[in-house]
Amino acid sequence: MSAQTGLITLGDENATGRLACILAAQARPGDALLLSGPLGAGKSVFSRAFLRAACRDEALEVPSPTYTLVQAYQAPDYVVSHFDLWRLGSADELEELGWDDAREGVVLVEWPDKLEEFLPDNALHLTLSVQADGTRMVSVQGWEERLSPGWHRAGG
Repeated sequence: MSAQTGLITLGDENATGRLACILAAQARPGDALLLSGPLGAGKSVFSRAFLRAACRDEALEVPSPTYTLVQAYQAPDYVVSHFDLWRLGSADELEELGWDDAREGVVLVEWPDKLEEFLPDNALHLTLSVQADGTRMVSVQGWEERLSPGWHRAGG
């Protein structure tokens, strides 16, 4: 596909979770998944499902990192660092949060607009939204070399 890898209708939170599981299977060290969208669009739902799939632990406790700003999780082959930058004062604070070290594994970032000049190249951009009728949508951009047409239908 072109620069926009796809606009996907998710339907409900379960579909958001299935999408996260599909993308967790594609993730590898050095990757960044950037989650944008308004409050309530499904960023946290996606993040929890992604982390549970990546860590291969359905019972994994995944608290929101809204106040800690970052939580790290050991997956079998890498560390996943879940950043919630909602409360970040400036991008300069990323160094204190261990951004450079986290980039050696996989980073999952909510509110990536706060990254400013630290925005990673070759990231997967996911913009989640909820339509007026309650339908959940996600715009996916990036990873064109990994995501073949119809990739989002894999596994259900």
